[in-house]
Amino acid sequence: MSKSTSAEARRENNQQHELESNIVKALSHPLRMRILTRLNEGVASPNEMAKEFDESLPLVSYHVRILRELDCIELVRTTPRRGAIEHHYRALTRPFLNDDDWAQLPASARRAVSNTVLSKALSDVRNAVATGSFDDRPDRHLSYSAPVLDEQGWAALGERLNELLDWTIEEQAAAAGRLQDGQTGGSEVRARLTLLAYPAPPAGAEDSEAAPKRRRAKSR
Repeated sequence: MSKSTSAEARRENNQQHELESNIVKALSHPLRMRILTRLNEGVASPNEMAKEFDESLPLVSYHVRILRELDCIELVRTTPRRGAIEHHYRALTRPFLNDDDWAQLPASARRAVSNTVLSKALSDVRNAVATGSFDDRPDRHLSYSAPVLDEQGWAALGERLNELLDWTIEEQAAAAGRLQDGQTGGSEVRARLTLLAYPAPPAGAEDSEAAPKRRRAKSR
């Protein structure tokens, strides 16, 4: 390997490390996680997101500014609004952490990120069930399993889920091209994909949560 090639590889590695570090910083706060997730879904302004999240505009604007400084989002347009200028942003990276990045977060931040993702996913599922769209298609997928694995199997499961997520993102881009060009891929399908793999709760915890609580008889 030539010196120039080696130097270029080091620069790329440094850039990748900086990007991963920025994502860790971005997702270390639950509101930044929500903002970045929202901007991955489409362009929005701090004012629009403040209303969606029921948060104050100054607080949302503060975290938007941090995300922009971390190169996680970019300004795409401005709109005059009643004597002011509304700024609209889009995401430059998706809110994804690999195992090493996840390990860098403190436990409190990991819980906050998990709560944000699960709250959004479960809310979306409830809305889909309530509106009937969840069961509209006979080819929708719903499964639950409780496998018992060893460490090797657990690691392999995580790899397969990551592969599926990567394939989904690639297929989304391919589908967008087919839809735009009017190719024969069929009509648009607004899908949702939620992947979960987690250690089971302690033995007996499921039974204790599911069992009805018995009221203690009052003594007279």
